[in-house]
Amino acid sequence: QVQLVESGGGLVQPGGSLRLSCAVSINIFSMYRMGWYRQAPGKQRELVADITSGGSTRYADSVKGRFTISRDNTKNMVYLQMNSLNTEDTAVYYCNVAPWGSLAWGQGTQVTVSS
Repeated sequence: QVQLVESGGGLVQPGGSLRLSCAVSINIFSMYRMGWYRQAPGKQRELVADITSGGSTRYADSVKGRFTISRDNTKNMVYLQMNSLNTEDTAVYYCNVAPWGSLAWGQGTQVTVSS
């Protein structure tokens, strides 16, 4: 059974940083392009970053230069380093395969940016 377990969210002040982690229980994890998605209140879920099995990355314009996605294929883990956070980054963050999010969604991890 596929499981996605996100962690690392929390409350942070504007300008702060957080590192999110996602544990992925799926066979042949290394073959999948993985992504981080987020859903803010009243908005649709959006893909903010993804990474291929070989480490090539893409970012949404809104996070480019501030967020860094990475993965560890030996541990079936995906990470999102978020720097220079602002209030518009407040959302529930999820990981899933990219770009369609075709696996069952995990519970996500809440990120709140507020002073």
